[in-house]
Amino acid sequence: MPSEDAKALMEAATDAVILIDQTGRIYAVNHAAEDLFGYTQAEFIGSDVSRLMPEPDHSAHAGYLARYLQTGIGHIIGRGREVRVLRRDGSLVPVALSVGRIAGSAPPRFVGFLRDVSEQHRAMAAIQNERDYARESEAVSLRSQSRLMAVSRIATMGEMAAGVAHEVNQPLAAITNYARACERFIAADPPALDDIRDCVREIASETRRAADIIRDLRNIVKDKRVERLSANLSDIVRQVQPLLEADARAHDTQLEFALAEHLPSVMLDNAQIQQVLLNLARNAMEALATKSPATRRILISTRTDDQGAVEVSVSDNGPGVDACVVDRLFDPFSTTKASGGGLGLAISRTITQAHGGSLSHHPAEHGGACFTIHIPQTHSDPA
Repeated sequence: MPSEDAKALMEAATDAVILIDQTGRIYAVNHAAEDLFGYTQAEFIGSDVSRLMPEPDHSAHAGYLARYLQTGIGHIIGRGREVRVLRRDGSLVPVALSVGRIAGSAPPRFVGFLRDVSEQHRAMAAIQNERDYARESEAVSLRSQSRLMAVSRIATMGEMAAGVAHEVNQPLAAITNYARACERFIAADPPALDDIRDCVREIASETRRAADIIRDLRNIVKDKRVERLSANLSDIVRQVQPLLEADARAHDTQLEFALAEHLPSVMLDNAQIQQVLLNLARNAMEALATKSPATRRILISTRTDDQGAVEVSVSDNGPGVDACVVDRLFDPFSTTKASGGGLGLAISRTITQAHGGSLSHHPAEHGGACFTIHIPQTHSDPA
């Protein structure tokens, strides 16, 4: 059974947390897991975790676990992915799942974090509905554009969920380890008070780290009133750098930054420009999917041009934009992806034009594509 500190941490988590032993039997859950699945804690304890899985995962889970115990090769252990889980009432719920082995456990034990992503799925459905409406209309009203931008932000973050989950799970895992260390130090005779203080400080630090990640995510996703303030474009990039780096790690991509230190300030809505930046970075990562992971590179840079305007560029070393779509690259519903609505670049251009700027594309210097956000320094009227 987990320690009292570990129980408290589990209950503080908004995600469902489930602990299982090497046989797949559940030995601890938090209240979020009860809410997600509809079982009581007593009904969870001692049951096989496969009861929470629909077919074919239900039948295959024992084999996955046995293979991991024999070879150390995990099917989902140590990775994050989206799956469907089976609730008590028979309904299926999409969740972002991360599973890890509990450090130092022998025989091995495992912890799973599950986050309900139903809202993200509904947001994606809303995008489809907005797309159908826009196709039937000759013009999209300002209100419709605002809704599309808001849903696009949610969809972009939904695509980045694996990377964000990984970033949040790191401080949570560290907190768990420090809590276990505190338990050992308290049990010492006499208790190791200095070591306990150090662990508590680290727990507080890791808690702030997780809170900062969640705060940054909320600031980008939430639908708020457009508010343009004087801002430094390099600082805006730095604010989303942790999210970009997390997504790059999830896509086995090397991400580099070349940010000018002394850019002139311009009037910007931070969340909207960050949305454009995230869209461009996501497009670049998808364009690199066919390349070997060791060769995937993206460069995000800022600078001032000869006229004093500020720019941020996202360039990759992928195959570049297909010549057949270059002329309609920023048109709504124009896409070469197997999935996707073709709205990302169109919305991104709308946002930059609303700032008095532009969004352009040109081939990158060493192959691939380069997209540049251009904001004139003279555009200072927030209206």
